[in-house]
Amino acid sequence: MAKKAATDDTKQKGTKKSASASGSKATAKLQKQVESLQDELAQEKDKFLRLFAEFENFKKRTAKERLELFKTANQEVITALIPVLDDFDRANQQIQKVEGSVDEGFSLIYNKFSEALKSNGLKATESKIGDVFDAELHEAITQIPAPNAADKGKIIDIIEKGYQLGDRIIRYPKVVVGQ
Repeated sequence: MAKKAATDDTKQKGTKKSASASGSKATAKLQKQVESLQDELAQEKDKFLRLFAEFENFKKRTAKERLELFKTANQEVITALIPVLDDFDRANQQIQKVEGSVDEGFSLIYNKFSEALKSNGLKATESKIGDVFDAELHEAITQIPAPNAADKGKIIDIIEKGYQLGDRIIRYPKVVVGQ
């Protein structure tokens, strides 16, 4: 009986060892699952943050594009009206040479028309005779020998005014440049 009790004791100790071994295996397995889930969570958080940042950038970019579109939405209409403004300008210069009652009425119409275009964002580009020619801001239609050495590379004459709508140049001034 003592032998049987000792054998039972040994079996119980073996069972406890196997139970604790299987318990530590289960704990290790759970620990690995927790770690893998934490890694997945970290990856998903990273994806979310990147997607959120990308969405914010998209919103800012589209808002900027929308503002730019509203600023230049009437560009086609104004571009079509610029030759009319040029004709008004030339006619106004000719009428000022001749005196008469037509002068005042024509000047009123010209001023009203140019103010309407200005209120829609159109403005003449700042170019003067004697300015240095800049290919980014001017369109050279011809080059002539400069009257003096100081006028080389400078604007000698302005044939047509340039116009810009907001910050965007919609027609470059046509100039004559000294060689």
